[in-house]
Amino acid sequence: MRYTLQLEKIRLDGPANIGADIMLIPNDQLGSAVVQSLIDPIDLKNFDKIDYLDQSLEAFTQDGKLYGIPKVIETLALFYNKDILDKPLENMSDYYEYSKQRVKDGKLGLLAKYDEIYYAISALEPYGAYVFGKDNNGNYDATDIGFNNKGAVEATEYISKFYKEGLFPVGIMGQNGLGAIDSLFTEGKAAAVINGPWVVDPYKNSGINFGVVPLPKMPNGKDMTSFLGVRGYVISHWSKNKDLAQKFINFANQPKYAKIRFEKTTEIPPLKSVLDDPIIKNDEIASAFAKQSLRSYPMPSIPEMAQVWVPMDSSLQLCLIGKQEVKKALDDAVKLINQQIEAFRSQM
Repeated sequence: MRYTLQLEKIRLDGPANIGADIMLIPNDQLGSAVVQSLIDPIDLKNFDKIDYLDQSLEAFTQDGKLYGIPKVIETLALFYNKDILDKPLENMSDYYEYSKQRVKDGKLGLLAKYDEIYYAISALEPYGAYVFGKDNNGNYDATDIGFNNKGAVEATEYISKFYKEGLFPVGIMGQNGLGAIDSLFTEGKAAAVINGPWVVDPYKNSGINFGVVPLPKMPNGKDMTSFLGVRGYVISHWSKNKDLAQKFINFANQPKYAKIRFEKTTEIPPLKSVLDDPIIKNDEIASAFAKQSLRSYPMPSIPEMAQVWVPMDSSLQLCLIGKQEVKKALDDAVKLINQQIEAFRSQM
């Protein structure tokens, strides 16, 4: 919400020449900022991209132009209770069998928020699902949605077993599900959960003895992927100091300052040299997220992405607990997404 309000403030303040030169936005707001002409492309002549993760740069690229300089990356990882699991398991099929045994004993194994596509994409993508395809120029094609192909159906049917067999309690679905997952983990009832870096401090404060590792493999042997969220610096279209603004960003994003920011905030920078530095590699939590980020891909930043969340979440909530057949639910979601995108484009 705060980033949405920030873009609105730029839209109003920019033309009056009272807005900021530089803003920090998440990449899922980039499409809206570009469509509204709120920001200008980065001057590549004055930007050395060699140290940046390719995925982080892709997150701020539209129509072949780089519109932002990445500052922070975040993705998902697996948290496990070291007092329950001696070491994390390697495959989701292992967690499935382990969870069945835990439930028999009145306990819980692995928990994940798979009724939301933000989390479920980790399981679906290794089977061939995708949000949007790409055209010959590498740009997202919002008319090509890959949530109802054969692989998406197979993966969704697999993760539905965790719900239908009672391995995931009903209480972790819906709006309050994430809070329920956190409570079950910090109270020592669940052995492992899939979550993001935003829970690190609450988990530490709970006193639970936990470890963090990259996500496990899926039963087909492929690594689970995840969305890569990126926050980056962008420059206002109305800035009268664009060259100076970019020089400041380049200065602030130097590896030595990125390392200091990590020490102060634990936010992980998208710089290869820092990710390979002992400050990250020797930190169990940071290194897990850094490794997973290499398996992740940027959340599509085109404005049509906003039409994906609600239909996909609704379809997952229906089919994962057996209220609707998986293929039908996914087909309906893709149909609705296409309709919403068409309506959205008609208003542009």
